[in-house]
Amino acid sequence: MQLPNNFLRQALRSRGFQILTVLFVLFVIGYLVFNKEDSQGTDPANQPVFIVKQGPLTVGVTEAGTIRPREQIILKSEVEGQTVILFLIDEGKEVKKGDLLVELDASELEDKRVNQQIQVINAEATFINGRENLEVVKNQAQADVDQATLDLEFAGQDLNQYKEGEYPKLEKEATVKITLAEETLTNAKNTYEWSKKLFSEKYISETELKRDELAWQKASLDLELARDDLDLLQNFTFKRKMAELESGLRQATMALERKKRKAAADTAQAEAKLKASEAEYLQQQDKLDKINVQIEKTKIYAPMDGTVIYASSTKMSWRSADEPLDEGQAVRERQELIYLPTTSSYNAEVKIHESSLEKIRTGLPVRLTIDALPDRTLTGTVAVIAPLPDPTSMFLNPDLKVYNSVIHIAGNGQDLRNGMSCQAEIIVNQFDNAVFVPVQCVIRLSGKPTVYVAQGNDFIPRPVKIGLDNNRMVHVLEGLKAGEKVLLTPPLAAGAVDKSSRVMSQGETDSPKGLSQRPERSGKPEKMQPAPREGSGRKKRDSGHAGSQPGN
Repeated sequence: MQLPNNFLRQALRSRGFQILTVLFVLFVIGYLVFNKEDSQGTDPANQPVFIVKQGPLTVGVTEAGTIRPREQIILKSEVEGQTVILFLIDEGKEVKKGDLLVELDASELEDKRVNQQIQVINAEATFINGRENLEVVKNQAQADVDQATLDLEFAGQDLNQYKEGEYPKLEKEATVKITLAEETLTNAKNTYEWSKKLFSEKYISETELKRDELAWQKASLDLELARDDLDLLQNFTFKRKMAELESGLRQATMALERKKRKAAADTAQAEAKLKASEAEYLQQQDKLDKINVQIEKTKIYAPMDGTVIYASSTKMSWRSADEPLDEGQAVRERQELIYLPTTSSYNAEVKIHESSLEKIRTGLPVRLTIDALPDRTLTGTVAVIAPLPDPTSMFLNPDLKVYNSVIHIAGNGQDLRNGMSCQAEIIVNQFDNAVFVPVQCVIRLSGKPTVYVAQGNDFIPRPVKIGLDNNRMVHVLEGLKAGEKVLLTPPLAAGAVDKSSRVMSQGETDSPKGLSQRPERSGKPEKMQPAPREGSGRKKRDSGHAGSQPGN
């Protein structure tokens, strides 16, 4: 147990020694800093000064950018899914229209085409069968309807024939039979009456009398039968026959209706099957055509003359997971592969910080220097300023708001190449005869820009009216003259004390910002117009930049 306790005491002793060492170093640094400020305050002659200058002054914003072709054709992979690059033309090569640039693997598509061709043949056979079947169904349906129509016509004719022809004939025949039977009965009765007289006078025999009597009785029975036949015809046979014929007519009518409906249903079904088979055939054919088009798209040809630029070369970044374009690499659908510039004109793409937006507007002139061409200075104009911040920059740093902007470079872009780095100085304003001092000479006292002007061996604070700055020099509108000496490193404590007194007077807590090594700025930046004029009385947003260090 003794060893761990000793070890713990040694560790605490070592830790305490380190803390004491750090505190001692901080104390020494603080002492030296405050001692330096005190020495500067007590000996003004040793303070660095700047002689106020008057002359040409250019106010601008400088941003780094990248050279891009102004117009270009983007060639993408139009093959569905992922494919592998079999052939890739060398980057930077000059190509002619129709030259092969990229060839993608089409082996899987070739297999799909063979299978799809079989599907197309089967679908075509089904379509032809459906088309012929429709004609057969139409013919059969027409035959059935014609037969049912004929049956209906015959049923109507049978009804009319019986009602208008056959029945009247039968009725007439029955009436004739009754008439004949009545005549026969009358004759037989007369004969019998005569035979009775003759028999009573012994002219005929009893047998002859019986014969005539039987003939009279038979005639009487025949008359009754004839009358019964007529009654049966009128009251039973006619009604039954009419009912049968009328029913047959109705059945024929309904049969015709059924045949028509069945014919329409069969035809519609056959037409539906034909349309379905046709649609299937066309769908399979479209799939085959699509596969053929996909196979054609595995070879990408140059649509015009130009210089080959790989898309991956213009998008390489630490965030990008895309590998440099190369043979054997898998590419996805709609992936950009090659850029072909269509003109010799170029743009510069820059990102403008939100703090400079109120200075910048489209149409402003720009001076550009190319890192790869240090001896050349190009000119251009601001063409596009994005309405929204760059999302990539916001993703990397939510506090950073930059706006993608495009600068049109004048001339034909000779010797320029895609992806070159450049520095773009956007000229906001130019003054031929301006009074100016370095931005670090100006601090804010009581909310007003102030400089320390040399008077004898002392420096007296003097309020000034300032305009725009270019991050190095600030335009002094009022309060200074050329040749005057101003303190290059004004006392920061003055601005801090001034701010502290104002804050404490308002009941607020002191801010550590007042102890910053940068000159104090106003609490609210003054609004700046994009193109200020000399002597303008409007407040400028850039006045807030008066305390920034050179080069920021």
